Amino acid sequence: MRDQAIQLREKMTRKKTKPGTRNTRVLAVTSGKGGVGKSNFTLNFALALIEQGKSVLIIDVDLGFANIDILFGHVPQQTIAGMLDKELSIQEVIEKGPLGLQLIAGGQGFSGLLEISADKMKHFMEQLGSLQGQVDFVLLDTGAGLSENNMRFLLAADEVLLVTTPEPTSVTDAYSVVKVMHAKDSDLAIRLVVNQCTDGKEGQQTAMNFTKVAGNFLDKDIRTLGILPSDLHVPQAVKMQQPFLLAHPNSAASKALRTLTAEYLEMPSPFKIGLRGFVMKLFFK
Repeated sequence: MRDQAIQLREKMTRKKTKPGTRNTRVLAVTSGKGGVGKSNFTLNFALALIEQGKSVLIIDVDLGFANIDILFGHVPQQTIAGMLDKELSIQEVIEKGPLGLQLIAGGQGFSGLLEISADKMKHFMEQLGSLQGQVDFVLLDTGAGLSENNMRFLLAADEVLLVTTPEPTSVTDAYSVVKVMHAKDSDLAIRLVVNQCTDGKEGQQTAMNFTKVAGNFLDKDIRTLGILPSDLHVPQAVKMQQPFLLAHPNSAASKALRTLTAEYLEMPSPFKIGLRGFVMKLFFK
């Protein structure tokens, strides 16, 4: 298998994006603990990007609690696990969501993705690599915490969006994730999202304290991407199995998310080598 893996790595390295083809940026969304609204942020952030004219694909790689599809009331017909078992094409497992959002569900058995055979690895790499330039953004909805599998997804992405709330345990766990990521890759771009804030002052204080500690103790520059308010419209939309951006477009959370998204698109891109670079780092680093 080692020889096959080396051949796969060389093949992927030789491939280059065709001139004039759009770059595909890979963003991993994570958190230190569950219950902070990470998956809900991922879904609605994706829709806000689409509203800005971007094409977006979400890959649900939360190996324990994949739930993106539940948030908009959709039952996936195919999954990555099925793609590997049945040798399906990537197009056969992409599901359609609101506003043209594309979604790939993980499915039961997906937890073994990083230990698959060389033949299945080749199929996965070729299929995912074929999307390079076909979408503007790939958002990885990862699991919370410090599992080895989770770290591999985070470290393979172009950048990480770290979601926390002002709650002390959430902040502490998020900082632990930063420490591990920074120890493994000090150049990894990390942006902070403070969710479920009672007011702007609380969110700004949380963000300032977090970024200051990361700068002082890790010498890590973490930029605050945005602050999202606690908004009763958000849990209402979850119960309705609808994205809050669409169910309540004029809510405080929706307005804040649209502002966050517009500002994100104005930020310099830490783009590396897109999807092909992602699969290379995921399997071979």
